[in-house]
Amino acid sequence: MNDTGVGALLTLAWTFGLMSLLAIGGAAAAIPEIHRVVVELRHWMTDLQFADAFAIAQLSPGPNVLIVTLIGYQVAGIAGALVATLAMCVPTATLAYFVNRLLARSSHSRWPSVIQAALVPLSIGLMSASGLILALTADRSLAAAMITAMTALLASTTRLNPLWLLLAGGCLGFAGVL
Repeated sequence: MNDTGVGALLTLAWTFGLMSLLAIGGAAAAIPEIHRVVVELRHWMTDLQFADAFAIAQLSPGPNVLIVTLIGYQVAGIAGALVATLAMCVPTATLAYFVNRLLARSSHSRWPSVIQAALVPLSIGLMSASGLILALTADRSLAAAMITAMTALLASTTRLNPLWLLLAGGCLGFAGVL
């Protein structure tokens, strides 16, 4: 798309600023909503571009919010990358700062532990939804879907290092199985 107009930058800022406040558990937990907005609603990327951007973001060093930077770059170049990243980080950081100050004042209260206990399953559910969305987006064949399912099963039931699973999947892809 690559539209560097002010409208595109404002849309990026509004989209990711609002989304950042709903991303309980970080940007990875917001992947289903990011996908819905970026691919289905705004048509800034295709499914394949989104899956590729996610893979690049995960392989790159740094925070998992890098996917937002790549989306912003796709939409509006370097300015879009900067706006999207700041919009995803600044509102959440500001909110976390003030919530932390509030909870520090009430250290003798039960509420901080109750809130934290309630947010853990919510975060796990959001991250599980992210995994499902990415599997549906990236798996283009029955073989790929089966490998994804087997990898998820192995990762969740064994102590096998996920890097070995990643290496095996890469080898299968390189061999043309996927």
